[in-house]
Amino acid sequence: MTAYIPPLRDMDFVLRDLAGLADVAALPGYEDATPELVRSILEEAGRIAEEVLSPLNKSGDSQGARLVDGKVITADGWKQAYATLAEGNWIGLAAATEFGGMGLPGMVNTAVNEMWQASNMAFALCPMLTQGAFNAIVECASEQQKQTYLPKMASGEWAGTMNLTEASAGSDLGAVRTRAVKTGDHYLISGQKIFITYGDQDLTDNIVHLVLARTPEAPAGVKGISLFIVPKMLPDGRQNDVHAVSLEHKLGIHASPTCVLAFGDHGGAVGHLVGEENRGLEYMFVMMNHARLNVGLQGVAIAERAYQQALSFARERVQGKPIGCAERTAIIEHPDVRRMLMTMKSYIEAMRALAYVAAGELDKAHGAADPAARAAALTYHELLNPVVKGWCTEIGNEVASLGVQVHGGMGYIEETGAAQHFRDARITTIYEGTTGIQANDLVNRKILRDKGAAAFAALTQVTDQAGLLKQTADADLQAVGSRLASAAELARQAVQWVIDAAAESPRLPAAAAVPLLHLMGTVLGGHQLARGALIARRRLDAGEGDAAFWTARLKTARHYADCILPKAGAWASHVTDGSRTVMSLTADQM
Repeated sequence: MTAYIPPLRDMDFVLRDLAGLADVAALPGYEDATPELVRSILEEAGRIAEEVLSPLNKSGDSQGARLVDGKVITADGWKQAYATLAEGNWIGLAAATEFGGMGLPGMVNTAVNEMWQASNMAFALCPMLTQGAFNAIVECASEQQKQTYLPKMASGEWAGTMNLTEASAGSDLGAVRTRAVKTGDHYLISGQKIFITYGDQDLTDNIVHLVLARTPEAPAGVKGISLFIVPKMLPDGRQNDVHAVSLEHKLGIHASPTCVLAFGDHGGAVGHLVGEENRGLEYMFVMMNHARLNVGLQGVAIAERAYQQALSFARERVQGKPIGCAERTAIIEHPDVRRMLMTMKSYIEAMRALAYVAAGELDKAHGAADPAARAAALTYHELLNPVVKGWCTEIGNEVASLGVQVHGGMGYIEETGAAQHFRDARITTIYEGTTGIQANDLVNRKILRDKGAAAFAALTQVTDQAGLLKQTADADLQAVGSRLASAAELARQAVQWVIDAAAESPRLPAAAAVPLLHLMGTVLGGHQLARGALIARRRLDAGEGDAAFWTARLKTARHYADCILPKAGAWASHVTDGSRTVMSLTADQM
């Protein structure tokens, strides 16, 4: 397996020039996020990713997590690696300083998390979930609960999980049956949760489970769900009545323990209500939205890892004489191999920029002084979030698959490591809400709810950017601008079609949802590459250093415009025409 090399130059460019690091650093509380500090943080995080986490990726996959006498044993090296993150306060990077965190912007944490996920996705799920649980407690819990749990979560002494899914409920959270019965100043929780990532582990002294459950008198459906903090260890040192009863045997991320957790087998697990009863799903969405952004980031990360693996192999593998070459040479000189690598690279650059921009908008939504600016940033972030989660994970799977293809037969065996990236990537389109769930969120909550206002505003930005490119003297930029403008118009028409079709039948927008998500991802990703290309052109004209980097950005943007943006036409046709054929056969005819 090829060693992971953090793409620090690309990350720095996206943070500073596309995601607006300077604007975020100007917000109250983020003044310490200077370019120099951020660069040093990325360099040190990159070193840890490369030297500590990456070497454990393949061995962790082979060994996996084990359940021994009711306790989860993580793979060899996991404890030491986790201690490295905890000792460096990496888990509390974006946590508020009042709780012991470093108080840095979420966008910086996003870049660091990309490196954790790319170097060892199975390992990185643990700190990722802790950060999400931390955010939910910050926003929704009582002051006493914050003081009890947050300092130890920020330090990494305690981890956090999210407990939603049940065997009888799946993604239908309205069918949750776990019970919570009030007893004195706490509740007794009983029931079973499945697919709980890091539901048990031997890395931390305690695990703070955030659990969705239903009180006896709660109304049916999602309006009757409450959220509870259920610690693994009680204050007196006894283990709470929560236990891992089995581990799932999975296609990928083998070293991440995916647990079936039993609550209350011995009388009831002690839990404490977060906020008010029956508002649990609302509170849990704080953690879920954090997880969705970071799972989208996993799509970026696993794509980057697969690309690095494929690029290294293509440079070394000698096979045949490519057309135009007199001698046998490395397969990177074969046009079709180069096609795959260029596709991988351009997709990664588009996805990374989209994810970092989404993270930056969330920072602005939390920290901008002007209420109107906060509202605008939140609206843009909320539009991007399902696109980042849904589109980036779908493309991450595609890129990981291309990584196997570049290797040929060597990619299909485990020896090279390409197969592991492909296996690990597959879960990303499923957990934290499938692509269909993200697409329905995009259509129903982000488009139909405001009659497309946020989507149209975002597409106007794309059209304006395309206009800037078409006005330049650079032929490549003109071509990028022209294709981008056409794709944006197709997306605008598709959004309007969904709005109009909703009045005819609610099934039509549902049938169009995933194609529309792909269309928006393709166009918004192209928008970010176009922004980067214009900046690159200006840097070249100004004679700034690193000409090779700026030239590559231009060429990658042109490739995306010529080879990927035209897919917008197919996705748009799927939305406006194909949505009517989706349900055209009866279930029996299927």
